[in-house]
Amino acid sequence: MSAPIADSAGNADNTRSSLEALRTEIAKAVVGQDPAVTGLVVALLCRGHVLLEGVPGVAKTLLVRALSAALELDTKRVQFTPDLMPSDVTGSLVYDARTAEFSFQPGPVFTNLLLADEINRTPPKTQSSLLEAMEERQVTVDGTPRLLPEPFLVAATQNPVEYEGTYPLPEAQLDRFLLKLTVPLPSRQDEIAVLTRHTDGFNPRDLQAAGVRPVAGPEDLEAARTAVAKTSVSPEITGYVVDICRATRESPSLTLGVSPRGATALLATARAWAWLTGRDYVTPDDVKALALPTLRHRVQLRPEAEMEGVTPDSVINAILANVPVPL
Repeated sequence: MSAPIADSAGNADNTRSSLEALRTEIAKAVVGQDPAVTGLVVALLCRGHVLLEGVPGVAKTLLVRALSAALELDTKRVQFTPDLMPSDVTGSLVYDARTAEFSFQPGPVFTNLLLADEINRTPPKTQSSLLEAMEERQVTVDGTPRLLPEPFLVAATQNPVEYEGTYPLPEAQLDRFLLKLTVPLPSRQDEIAVLTRHTDGFNPRDLQAAGVRPVAGPEDLEAARTAVAKTSVSPEITGYVVDICRATRESPSLTLGVSPRGATALLATARAWAWLTGRDYVTPDDVKALALPTLRHRVQLRPEAEMEGVTPDSVINAILANVPVPL
């Protein structure tokens, strides 16, 4: 009776090792962005989507491309611009003169990993074309729903310092993103490493030459998702997640707190992180570790708090410091 259990545990360890190897593989192309890499893996395990925020030139696009290469996933990139139409993302019906019929021409959203570059540069009408894809994992054109490939992840990027010619993402769209990851400027040592690589001939457009190889695949993701679903959550942890989210709704610094969807997301990301760190149960530290990236985009500051320099991260950190931790 013990052999199948041992085999199951062994398979889970092998799958975990494969996903952990992603960090090493992506590091061949991207220097010093381990938290963002971990966040992308957590999102894949949770079937969620990621918003990457950082100033230009911090390797947001390269990070997503390296992840797709290391996971051997199909990826497509869409540069979001003010004149981009919804059909440019989802696809459209095209008239074929030879057959005198309309046929569906799939858009770039029909992929495993969609890089929505500078998503806030396109109007809300085009931004909303992703809502159905992100939530239902399908696209409806001319009344016909069409399923998207599995796995499917939207990795959207935006620049936090440039507002001219941009359209802020509406709350409904932000809430569809499982995580909002900040991609910071590198440390001095990491920046030296970046320049040294370029001096040695590194070409960010040629990941194969950089040595990035597939170390995991869709089957590993599916096995990992099955293992994550078996990660146990005690009633105390569930209550802790709820208390944190309810505290955001009562914060005097916020006009909008975290919804029940956000609480569900926090529990899911904490489970994925617990499994990645080698445990089959969730601890309060797992919840704390994923609270900022899971919740920061789901709250809205009061104008007066924003003028005083309050940030979503500072509000959430204060809540984490005050909500009682279950023993």
